[in-house]
Amino acid sequence: MPLEVLAGELAALPPSLGPVRLIGIDGHAGSGKSTFAARLAGALDGAPVLHLDDVATHRELFDWPERLREQVLEPLAAGRAAHWAPYDWVERRFGPERVLEPAPVLLLEGVGAGRRALRPHLARLLWMETPRRTAWGRGRHRDGRELSDFWDGWERAELAHFTDDPSRPFAHTLVRQSGTGYEWTSGTPATPGGAASVTERDELPRA
Repeated sequence: MPLEVLAGELAALPPSLGPVRLIGIDGHAGSGKSTFAARLAGALDGAPVLHLDDVATHRELFDWPERLREQVLEPLAAGRAAHWAPYDWVERRFGPERVLEPAPVLLLEGVGAGRRALRPHLARLLWMETPRRTAWGRGRHRDGRELSDFWDGWERAELAHFTDDPSRPFAHTLVRQSGTGYEWTSGTPATPGGAASVTERDELPRA
């Protein structure tokens, strides 16, 4: 089943944030959220993607919900453009302001996209079903030894976050990456009305 089918389901959902269908894509660091979000955005005719890596900071790995609410969620809920400043991880400061216009679908990608402070605003929550150790290993390999100290601190912070505020039990859809593309299965959200388990597949284009 092509990824466009999932995109069509998301686009048909009722708006959840003013005129916007806010779709959360959560999972462990290194689980492939950004790559999947980019492919899903393409299937959604170029839907915007807001990366939580641009919202978090060195001092606030997970203490960013209030800033996100004020700068992004409240304006979009009112049908206005959001004005926000992405964080520069090299310069350790916020960069130039960006404008995010209300869109039919907005993908919110990053660790913590399904946290309790955001779930009331989500039209659907997707969870990247990659084991924690596998995901962290990918992330460490990607970033190299120079960021090993950062990863040591990140792993502790992420584990503490998900222990206190887990996302996976509330996911509507579980996404798995395979050798040929993606598979997605209906989750069983920890809320009334969980759907039965149905698995679909999206295959990568053949060479």
